[in-house]
Amino acid sequence: MAGPTVIRMSTDAQTQISNFPLPAREDVPEGVQRLWDKSKEAFGFIPNVFVAQAYNGEQFQAWWNYFNLLVNKPGHLTNAERELLAVVVSGINQCTYCAVSHGAALRMYSEDPITADLVGVNWRQANLTEKEAALAEFAERLTVDPASITEADLEPLRDVDLDDHQIVEAIQVIGMFNMTNRISSAMGLVPNVEYHSQAR
Repeated sequence: MAGPTVIRMSTDAQTQISNFPLPAREDVPEGVQRLWDKSKEAFGFIPNVFVAQAYNGEQFQAWWNYFNLLVNKPGHLTNAERELLAVVVSGINQCTYCAVSHGAALRMYSEDPITADLVGVNWRQANLTEKEAALAEFAERLTVDPASITEADLEPLRDVDLDDHQIVEAIQVIGMFNMTNRISSAMGLVPNVEYHSQAR
């Protein structure tokens, strides 16, 4: 049985977008095909991560279902707060794909491109609210030194009026991006060029 069609070049930037072959449409599950179509309709392009990770189609679908629930569906945190966590974690992990793509989302939800750009480099230099700073501080701690986290580390979050549902969701988002950063970096994913100009 033949393997997936190798497509190594992005159609927009003519650059390699992954360290692995990219699957052709006929090589991916029907659910992935629908996701490609929906994203093309909604954004005008298919995010490179949707193509590259679909090399293992069923695993990609499982990842996407949880990721989509945590990051895109209505939850306990605002979209801007979840994207703040995504960018803080991705910046610390130096994950180019996630820092760029979620930096674009943070610019959109916060309507503040300057703060969004600063968060991706050093959140302490960004103009964050007390609640946002507490979330960023916790995201950094959990990313850099997870073994040291104790219940006492939750108190600064409670001090800024985050309830336990919001705190658990923050933990889940931080965990998701630490995993996703490692997948994206190891696969050598390159962000779509469209992200760089979004919400500017």
